[in-house]
Amino acid sequence: MITKFIKRILRRDPMIKHTQANHSGAPKHIPKKSHRIDPHLLSKNAVKVTHTLQQAGYEAFIVGGAVRDLALGIGPKDFDVATNATPDQVQKLFRKARLIGRRFQIVHVTFFGKGHPEIIEVSTFRALLDNAGDHVAESGRILRDNVWGSQGEDAARRDFTINAMYYDPSSETVLDYHGGMADMQKKTLRMIGEPAKRYREDPIRMLRAIRFAAKTGFTLDANTRAPIAELGDLLQDVPSARLFDEILKLLMSGYSWVAIQGLRDAGLHHGLLPLLDHILDSGEDSKGANDFVKLALANTDQRIQSGKSVSAGFLFATLLWPDLLKNWKANLAKGMANTPALHDAMDDTIATQSSGMTIQRRFESDMREIWSMQPRFEKRVGRYPYRLIESPRFRAGYDFMLLRCATGEQNPALGEWWTDFIAADPAGQEALMASAKADSGSSATSPTKRRRRRKPKSDAPPETLAS
Repeated sequence: MITKFIKRILRRDPMIKHTQANHSGAPKHIPKKSHRIDPHLLSKNAVKVTHTLQQAGYEAFIVGGAVRDLALGIGPKDFDVATNATPDQVQKLFRKARLIGRRFQIVHVTFFGKGHPEIIEVSTFRALLDNAGDHVAESGRILRDNVWGSQGEDAARRDFTINAMYYDPSSETVLDYHGGMADMQKKTLRMIGEPAKRYREDPIRMLRAIRFAAKTGFTLDANTRAPIAELGDLLQDVPSARLFDEILKLLMSGYSWVAIQGLRDAGLHHGLLPLLDHILDSGEDSKGANDFVKLALANTDQRIQSGKSVSAGFLFATLLWPDLLKNWKANLAKGMANTPALHDAMDDTIATQSSGMTIQRRFESDMREIWSMQPRFEKRVGRYPYRLIESPRFRAGYDFMLLRCATGEQNPALGEWWTDFIAADPAGQEALMASAKADSGSSATSPTKRRRRRKPKSDAPPETLAS
């Protein structure tokens, strides 16, 4: 026993041991009867990580947004663990663990079971960086953040009070350094420390403030809100990948429309998504774009709140569609043919967007495919419908077309026809195409005159389309 204890002590990092004696301010210990966290909402894998670290002689707590959600009675989607073990020490304790990140090094511990793998993110307590030299840029933005410290310093480094609570599953106790539990009861979102300084350290915190306020329904503390409008330009210095990830989190928070309104109210919407510069205006010219995007985001919020998946490519395709539609119509007015006009409009729309937040290429490909399908839905004769439903992104293109019908941009009868076509048997599909040809009159010439051989497997649509 004594030998085992000594090994645990020697295993600790000397820098951590030194800084632990330097933190100021003791946390408030909140027992189970006060915080009322339901243990059934905990991830078994997150508990396993904390238990393994504690058994090895380290401190380990569930931390951040997971504790916030647990205290609100919400089952967290992700679990983070904070510890005084260094990343190397953490990695040695778990078989499926890997170090990630340079600026902010952490460990991903992966657990495989039924369904998708679960990743528990483990970070080491960070030290305060007031005198960290080359770790901080002249603007105040943190460049490198791998200086280990105490739990007290780590709590002071976190953004909002409601995200700076530590939960120990073994004792079922919450450690609260900055009054996060009291702020939750007051439904207030408050920055730890001096807000302007904290935003300069990491401008992404301004977007996080808007997202958390939208998700929780909390009110931003006056001092927390005040500097945001004048510091918004700092977001231009944030790496594009980080900015994209944060905007994606905001749009997929389940409260995207509220969050976008929050961006407008805080003065942060300009330059992130060019579309946001005008869809939030109350003018008559922006009404169509506003209605289309609002309906798309409402559908997205509903799916996320119901636990369903959402395609990021589909979401950005809807957000940028009003801009693309405007460019497309402008190209047609110049005399361009329909398809070249559409593809040229895609290029212009994406190029304009790239001047703000660059959308990742894999999502850009999905967007282009969804947009390219839209004119094809109007071709309902010959082999066109069968070819279209065989497209890998057909369902996304079909849902997109239904949004256009719902807002009056496209004839609702078109959406009804395709909905019937998907559900019909081969004979019913032939009848639907015959009716579409009759409705279009002599102007609709069937491409079957080219006498292409009909593929047997295309006689019936895939059974999964309507699922």
